[in-house]
Amino acid sequence: MNAPATTELPVVVIGAGPAGLAAAAHLVDRGIEPLVLEAGSTAGAAVREWAHVRLFSTWGEVVDPAAEKLLAPTGWVKPDPATYPSGGDWAELYLQPLADVLGEQVRYDARVTGVSRTGRDRIVDADREAQPFVINYETADGAEQRIWARAVIDASGTWTTPGPAGGSGLAALGEKAAADRITYRIPDLKDPAIRARYAGKRTAVIGSGASAFTALAYLADLAKDKPGTHSVWILRRGISGSTFGGGASDQLPARGALGLAAKAAVDNGYADAVTGFRTDAVEKSGEQLVLVADDGRRLDAVDEVIVLTGLRPDLSFVSELRLGLDERLQAPLELAPLIDPNQHSCGTVYPHGVKELSHPEKDVYLVGMKSYGRSTAFLAMTGYEQVRSIAAHLAGDQEAAERVELTLPETGVCGGAGLFDQPEAAEAAGGGCCAAPATLTIGAPASSGGC
Repeated sequence: MNAPATTELPVVVIGAGPAGLAAAAHLVDRGIEPLVLEAGSTAGAAVREWAHVRLFSTWGEVVDPAAEKLLAPTGWVKPDPATYPSGGDWAELYLQPLADVLGEQVRYDARVTGVSRTGRDRIVDADREAQPFVINYETADGAEQRIWARAVIDASGTWTTPGPAGGSGLAALGEKAAADRITYRIPDLKDPAIRARYAGKRTAVIGSGASAFTALAYLADLAKDKPGTHSVWILRRGISGSTFGGGASDQLPARGALGLAAKAAVDNGYADAVTGFRTDAVEKSGEQLVLVADDGRRLDAVDEVIVLTGLRPDLSFVSELRLGLDERLQAPLELAPLIDPNQHSCGTVYPHGVKELSHPEKDVYLVGMKSYGRSTAFLAMTGYEQVRSIAAHLAGDQEAAERVELTLPETGVCGGAGLFDQPEAAEAAGGGCCAAPATLTIGAPASSGGC
């Protein structure tokens, strides 16, 4: 089948999550036809998998302005801007209504399996940029489909590719064999079956970010009701003033509260912290598991393991495209220095748009969580700014594409500079407040926030 002329084609957006649907809304606002391909059967399918987790940003900060404009004629009422939605709230009260407004421009049960240039694999130069993109996808029944696009915005996120327990970035020896006792998600302890799995048990939590804080807080609450419930918090580095995040200095109070809750879990005896432990093996000991570090240390046996070591981008289906990615973070080359935890001591991520997100392959963009590669602390507001800029660029409005319209919250706490994975470096960084202003404002402030 011959591809139609590029000018007649839509912009294909991969993923009907927050960034993908916002991209579609901005494209519609610019008079450009989007086509959203969503692997799940509903909007926000990945968000729904953490429906029980509450965001640390308010409704006023997680609704995209162009999306709100698109929703307004339907009578949609924005939830109280000062309240905090759960993942389930976000999906049901915002993402699904937005997808419904887009109607046939959102195609469900469409799992993208490959993206390339029509008639050109990644090796071929000749007349490459004149060719439309070709996208292969599979439907729920396994049928293979193909469509073409003038541009591709990949907002598929990183949810399906969590990091392993192994400290080397590979799965620990025995990790796969112990899969029935390991989860890579924050457990929903309101679900009776899941609650019973952890009640009265000893659970290892591996990770040092907001997800690990949340899991520790949930398990500490469970321990108050179910004696014998205890957590072992596994940290690859030492504990310093920055370990628990921004705390009271965080301009997103709910995010700061997560770190304080994790600290309280340790201080109150509901969790023990094990530092400088890089998991090398998971061994079975009867009905329990024993974690072994690369230095030979062995921990007391645990009943369950929760691995929250971050997420990774799935680049398999864009392997025929010429992407310019940082060799460490797997983020776009110009974006990587802005988000690299090896270089940024205060967690400041400067607003960015189409310039930082462009690749050697013209008109293909990774946005949202996927744009951050292996870096963490992504904010929804950042994704909304990304797609606003890209839509303006695709519409030929370069002035708007280059203008930054965003105010970013600051954590207010240093940490993560230099050799961030070494305990001595973390301790040297200290836990004091940064010299940077509490809020970084570039250009016109926007009303959207982060998650």
